[in-house]
Amino acid sequence: MTETLHIVGGGMAGSEAAWQAANMGVRVVIHEMRPKVGTFAHQTGDLAEMVCSNSFRSDDDEQNAVGLLHWEMRAAGGLIMEMAETHRLPAGGALAVDREAFSQGVTARLSDHPNVSIEKGEVTALPDDGRWIFATGPLTSQGLGAAIAAETGTDRLAFFDAIAPIVYHDTIDMSQAWMQSRYDKGATEEERTAYLNCPMTKDQYEAFIDALLAADKTEFHEGETATYFDGCLPIEVMAERGRETLRHGPMKPVGLTNPHQPDVKPWAVVQLRRDNALGTLYNIVGFQTKMKYGAQTDVFKMIPGLENASFARLGGIHRNTFLNSPTLLDDQMRLRGKPHIRFAGQITGVEGYVESAAMGLLAGRLAASEILGRPLPAPPQDTAMGALIHHITGGAEAKTFQPMNVNFGLFRPVDGLKGGRRGRRDRYKAYTDRAKAAWTGWLAETEVDAAETV
Repeated sequence: MTETLHIVGGGMAGSEAAWQAANMGVRVVIHEMRPKVGTFAHQTGDLAEMVCSNSFRSDDDEQNAVGLLHWEMRAAGGLIMEMAETHRLPAGGALAVDREAFSQGVTARLSDHPNVSIEKGEVTALPDDGRWIFATGPLTSQGLGAAIAAETGTDRLAFFDAIAPIVYHDTIDMSQAWMQSRYDKGATEEERTAYLNCPMTKDQYEAFIDALLAADKTEFHEGETATYFDGCLPIEVMAERGRETLRHGPMKPVGLTNPHQPDVKPWAVVQLRRDNALGTLYNIVGFQTKMKYGAQTDVFKMIPGLENASFARLGGIHRNTFLNSPTLLDDQMRLRGKPHIRFAGQITGVEGYVESAAMGLLAGRLAASEILGRPLPAPPQDTAMGALIHHITGGAEAKTFQPMNVNFGLFRPVDGLKGGRRGRRDRYKAYTDRAKAAWTGWLAETEVDAAETV
């Protein structure tokens, strides 16, 4: 029998790590503190619960770095991508899911796996022996966070993240709103009508901004400081940067035609995206907020079509923890001071569901191969996963290290291609073609090694 792999945290990264290792023949124990110990953001004890958005973002594997990451995970038999496809919702060119069915599906698949067991309870220390992956996410518990800080000798790094509200569909006034994806994007009618749109006139927009800026906000605790993650800014913070910021961001009116008033171009548009398969819940896209609950209902009901809306969940803000990975982790994602311990997911300094799951996939494979006596090399830097792991374990500047989504700026240039916006389609296609070839080659080599071990 092989040595057991212990995985602390059953989020995106922990679930994917467990799936990969278990499928390689390694016994896995998932330690998940929920529901015994809750967090601000989580609502259930299910694995891979989606707490912010229900979107895995773009699914374009030729022109988008996150879509390429989807492709690599699918090629590696990833559980997160399999369950996302199973519980997919129409979202134009994005991959969005029924969040409740998705997490229940992940939980069921792992619970039924013969090599996986799940133990409920909090882990508050870094063990001195065994094989471990810590994938506790940005909401790492206070006790474990203190243990990590004590071991690494550094203060925990952090940023603030925000959650968008969710609205009951039957409380939305469809005589004002309409269904349409921006630029009618999508291959089917369902995809082309995946978003619910609420239009605003200039006067309505200006009044909304005034109310947003004046609303009561959640204050941080005394002495609590951190930056916001730019990809998940609260709408009030965006509005404070300029009155037109939202109109050129999540409320941009381009690519949409209001069928109720086809000759009138909206000044701004609020979009909502379906949050479950039944279509009973919709989340307000890009409307992460730190407004207090009472203020949220007052301000959001100023949006045309939402005057009588009821909210299944209001927004909120929470502090996320991550490591200074360039100084602490090697290219195998091992803690330099305790190499029997790996870290994976958002705590390593990647940002987003997909990036977290991808780092879990790698950590699971690397740890399992080590247990099986066939250590694997890190993935090629020209793959999406390789670019990410290179960034967090050495490519980034340690002094200014901040959470990072996957993007083509992390990729090594392809010689002979034109730079700038005009050349980007050819450049992005070259990046994705090169990455797919490199990833396919790495998978083939590693799976041959695994087969030889068995």
